[in-house]
Amino acid sequence: MQQNEAKEIRDILIDVKYPGSSQNIVALDMVQQVRTEGKKVSFRLVFQRKDDPFAAAVKKKCETVIREKTAFQEVEIETVYMQELERPFSLERVRNVVAVSSGKGGVGKSTVAANLAVALAMQGYKVGLVDADIFGPSIPKMFGCEEERPYMTEADGKEYIVPVEKYGVKLLSIGFFVDPASATVWRGPMASNALKQMVEQGYWEELDYLLIDLPPGTSDIHLTLVQTVALTGAIVVSTPQQVALADAIKGINMFESPGIGVPVLGLVENMAWFTPAELPENKYYIFGKEGAKQLAEEKGLRLLGQIPVVQSICDSGDAGKPVALNADSVTGRAFAALAFQVAEAVEEQQETARRVRVSKK
Repeated sequence: MQQNEAKEIRDILIDVKYPGSSQNIVALDMVQQVRTEGKKVSFRLVFQRKDDPFAAAVKKKCETVIREKTAFQEVEIETVYMQELERPFSLERVRNVVAVSSGKGGVGKSTVAANLAVALAMQGYKVGLVDADIFGPSIPKMFGCEEERPYMTEADGKEYIVPVEKYGVKLLSIGFFVDPASATVWRGPMASNALKQMVEQGYWEELDYLLIDLPPGTSDIHLTLVQTVALTGAIVVSTPQQVALADAIKGINMFESPGIGVPVLGLVENMAWFTPAELPENKYYIFGKEGAKQLAEEKGLRLLGQIPVVQSICDSGDAGKPVALNADSVTGRAFAALAFQVAEAVEEQQETARRVRVSKK
């Protein structure tokens, strides 16, 4: 009976939209731990930021809707902020969690995520990489470890998944747990739960960076991520093409929307130009010129890097040896520069967050 009443409350709260967003607070996973007892209903209302300007208004709207549409006479709402939620044990020693995203598929997001992870590791950082592209996991192939199978270990009285380690990067992917020859056909909640399990149950130990390679577009998986862990920031990958840039804008807007509130660290322009191996100084702008660079300037964002198209990127990915391993190649140098820019952007974001916290004390 209580379970049915809790569902009734959630169904009613679908009518409450988050101000400035087309989505409701239930879809944004802001309504948690719904309980009913007699004529009393209680639940948590989770906001991303403590300075959320709409917190009081949303809470009041929830109370009004419940009283108008149900027989509950007492409504108790606990307002909670992501910064105050207990961090999963697996992430206690992870300093920064960074999402690698793209507005559409086919822009090389996973290639960027894999090579960025390797480049950061080569610069001395402790790095982990979660392949959250549930429907098309490619990280195992890119790292040449498709046959690896993670094992379990116990810590803090619970079971955790020990990541596979390759090229100095700790890896978890749904590709380690499913038949690579079979299509992964999951409904949204199943995919979201798989991501949550890999992040929260990964035995990450101490990391400077945990990169999360997200599926393209915007979906429930993106919402699950921001509700599971407080992201340091997000990186948006695009090609210079106008059609890709239009989708990149949607991705930027999603992260910066009031209901999400994740800082965008900057843009990566992939396939920025074509450089023949025999003519390394030549640049041919086959997908358009500096589209992501112009978008970054328009949005006031950092252009983190421009990655050229060369045959070695494709060959290295297929061979399971990320091109960033060759630090003297054209693309190796590009990914090394990207890693430096990402580390600098993260440090700037952390400093900004520290100043905000101090100013509120």
